[in-house]
Amino acid sequence: MSRFWTGIRTAGLAGLAAALLAACADMKGIQASAQLREAASLGLAEQSAPADSSAPQALAPAADWWKAFGDAQLDRLVAQAQEGNPSLRAAAARVVKAQSAIGIARADDSPQVNGELDAQRLQFQKNYIYPPPYGGSQFNFGTLQLNGSWELDFFGKHSGAIAAAVGQARAAEAEHDAARILLAANVVRAYVQWARIEDQRTVAERALAQRQQMLQLVHARLQAGLDTQLEVRENETGRADSRTQITALAQQADAARNALAALLGQPRLPADVAAPHLDAFKSLALPTELYADWLGRRADIVAARWRVEAARGSVQAAKAEFYPNINLVGAIGLQSLGFNDWIKSGSLEWNAGPAIRLPIFEGGRLRANLRGQTADLDAAIEDYNATVINAMREAADQAQAVQSLVMQRAQQGQALAAAEGAYAIARDRYRAGLSTYLNVLMTETAVLSQRRQQVDLLAQSLNAQAGLAQAMGGGWQPTAEEAALPEAEAAAAP
Repeated sequence: MSRFWTGIRTAGLAGLAAALLAACADMKGIQASAQLREAASLGLAEQSAPADSSAPQALAPAADWWKAFGDAQLDRLVAQAQEGNPSLRAAAARVVKAQSAIGIARADDSPQVNGELDAQRLQFQKNYIYPPPYGGSQFNFGTLQLNGSWELDFFGKHSGAIAAAVGQARAAEAEHDAARILLAANVVRAYVQWARIEDQRTVAERALAQRQQMLQLVHARLQAGLDTQLEVRENETGRADSRTQITALAQQADAARNALAALLGQPRLPADVAAPHLDAFKSLALPTELYADWLGRRADIVAARWRVEAARGSVQAAKAEFYPNINLVGAIGLQSLGFNDWIKSGSLEWNAGPAIRLPIFEGGRLRANLRGQTADLDAAIEDYNATVINAMREAADQAQAVQSLVMQRAQQGQALAAAEGAYAIARDRYRAGLSTYLNVLMTETAVLSQRRQQVDLLAQSLNAQAGLAQAMGGGWQPTAEEAALPEAEAAAAP
């Protein structure tokens, strides 16, 4: 055993000498140029919340933010989607695959031991290097051996590979969470779209009922000699248009149900799922200002940040390729010519020592590999920056949409009330013979337009609220592993 430890010391000295020889490794001019955007450069406030954290604008979305809409059926549909959506399951499978790569990288950094058992009968040639009695004879040959090796990570090759694998796994985990949040938001949007179509169909059916009432009035006035067939035909035309619209909306409702079923991972919705209506939804209490800690509550931003760490690990591993590869290798076992002596002490053999490989002339392969890995790091950093900027744009757009739609709905409510008042006056004047049927049609058209707009604005408002909840992170909080960026890089992280 003393010889074994002598071999290890020799390996260490040899490694040091090899490192000196490799000091001329040419990595000049190859370095990352991209820089991570910091919170200050994005105009984000440093504090995590306003002093009055009870104010609605200071609330962060809850992890189950869609439940605040107050629709139990929607809650069940989101739960079913998160359980059965194929795309989400595929994202979960990608997480498992990425996590397995960590084990492979760590295994490469560990000692490797393999067993070997060979039992052969050999025919030695007469006309070769073996003289009689071996030449031309047959012998049994047996080997029972353990072979071991350990590649010492002096220059960070394995640690870089492990860092890259960990970064990819953490990114996959965060991307799975981002997919789950997106799925919940898409279910809400599909559900709201279905409710919008159903409410538009209600408006169309109400319009058809109004046309039926007006047709009765027109016929009565025709019999009294106060109207002509022109007014009858005009009313019948409008009634036919309403029926056409109802049929089209029924088809759109079926398509909305199918879209919702697809998100649930089903060919069609269960029969007990009732058609929703927009007036049953409650409004969400959502934040209107972004703070620095928001960057850590968007799963896609955290995923992009881990992609940067993975790329840095790959750069580290690529740099280590310029330096010597130092292995401790050894073997111990039994070997004999003939099975009778195979397990006797005289058949014991062993060997141990260092194995060093040093790149000298490799045709520029190492520089090209390092340049490619560095380019991937630059791309990962810029992808992170782009993800942050796009996320801020999404949040700003949705916040502005929520605020704008509040004002639009208030103004539209006044316009609807005015249009309904004008329609009532025009209808009364027509009944009294003080106005023409054309005036009734014009005012009725304005009422129907306002009712449709009311439905559309309410649907847009609910979608904007869902979009803002998603843009603010959807209530996501990273796990301890996902939040644990390397300390050396913590200062660079926003």
